[in-house]
Amino acid sequence: MLTKILLALAILILAAILIRHLFFAFPAQTSADYASDTPKFDIRRAFEGPVEAHGMIYGPTGRITSRFRAIMRGSFTNEGGVIEEEFDYASGRRQTRAWNIQFGPDGEISSTAADIEGTAEMEQMGNALRMRYRLRLPEDAGGHVLDVTDWIYLMPDGTMLNRSQMRKFGVKVAELFAVMRPMVEPAE
Repeated sequence: MLTKILLALAILILAAILIRHLFFAFPAQTSADYASDTPKFDIRRAFEGPVEAHGMIYGPTGRITSRFRAIMRGSFTNEGGVIEEEFDYASGRRQTRAWNIQFGPDGEISSTAADIEGTAEMEQMGNALRMRYRLRLPEDAGGHVLDVTDWIYLMPDGTMLNRSQMRKFGVKVAELFAVMRPMVEPAE
């Protein structure tokens, strides 16, 4: 009898955790949640020219495991574009990535990059951009493949706030927060 009660209690706890995760946590957001928010996010405008980012990565315990500064430069045509990223980590490590972006006929956006498994799916609506992709970490970081959900929110002054969660087997293993601002290049 006690075993059945404990099993039922365990199932209820797991169900509550799953319900919280699906309906009341970061992954429960949808692009439609931001459809009426302004200013309107347009990846072409947001990343055209240099953008500077400062951010932190939190590990599974919630402690900061890494800090970084990044410069991003985008260039676009009607069919697609490229966003090149250069990361400088507080540890001294450097990393680069080039997002090769394709625009679809009905507003779809997809992208590839050297460390992305398959294709990243992007959706912009209202003031937000959501990205979902599988990121292959560098070998010195374990070489794991993580499921990533990125949300970038455009603020009225042009600042973008980026929050990302990285999961392995559905369990959150890292989270990123960054502030991104368009850079003003000096006049020549």
